[in-house]
Amino acid sequence: MIVITAPTGNIGRHLLSGLLESAPAAGEELRVIVRDPARLPDAARGRVEVVTGSHADAGVLDRAFEGADAVFWLVPPDSSLTPREAYSGFTRPAAEALVAHRVGRVVGVSALGRGTPLAERAGLVTASLAMDDLIAGTGVAYRALANPSFFENLLEETDAIRAKGVFTDSADADRKAPFVAVADIAATAARLLLDRTWTGTGSVPVLGPRDLSPNDVARVLTEQLGRPVRYERQSLDEMRAALIGYGLNEAFVQGVVDMKRAKDEGLDAGVTRTPDTASPTTFEQWCTRTLVPAVLS
Repeated sequence: MIVITAPTGNIGRHLLSGLLESAPAAGEELRVIVRDPARLPDAARGRVEVVTGSHADAGVLDRAFEGADAVFWLVPPDSSLTPREAYSGFTRPAAEALVAHRVGRVVGVSALGRGTPLAERAGLVTASLAMDDLIAGTGVAYRALANPSFFENLLEETDAIRAKGVFTDSADADRKAPFVAVADIAATAARLLLDRTWTGTGSVPVLGPRDLSPNDVARVLTEQLGRPVRYERQSLDEMRAALIGYGLNEAFVQGVVDMKRAKDEGLDAGVTRTPDTASPTTFEQWCTRTLVPAVLS
């Protein structure tokens, strides 16, 4: 039995789709924790066991983890909380339930940066790494998917790209860093969840096929859209003011700012890309399938 949290989110929906195809042949049943079962894809109906509710709720977790062999763990973003509350606070009931139900293996969504000088001052990433330690401390076999920034973050920029030919972030325009598609993260999670041979704790980096800078991204978008697209760098102070203006928790906003600063100082550069840490989807492929249709819609 594999339990999937956040099965309708960016990563979870790809994971659920993949496991619906591969889990039966491996003799694995699927159970999902979801607030609104109506959001599950039609392909899942009648093929997965559904536990309705939040995976922050101890009662929900008690039902969901009963008889579970493996769990996919993803903390949904909650900008109303401090980073520690958003990650470790949210996860603490799950850590207790993992022990109570003697779950064997957990695959969690986390971040790059462990072991680097920047890890202790990287805001949301620091909080995510502390969550990993909390899960690993239960004694469960644990693999943290150590991810860089997602291609999908650019979907928040579709209106600006469409209207002005501009996207913004806080990184230096020429700083290259890993960049990954969420579908590749989901594929890595599926492989680990179906593999019963691994033990202990560790990180599994998912780095995408190559490093990209914001200027590289602008060049690809210009080519794919057939019109100029440029990158505009936003200062961290401007970012902080904008996020606080949206009503986000100030400590959470500081966590975002600290994460962005650390990434621009090389937080994500600590792992070498190898055949084991690379993932296949190119930025060009993702743009063709996802971003370009969103901009042109």
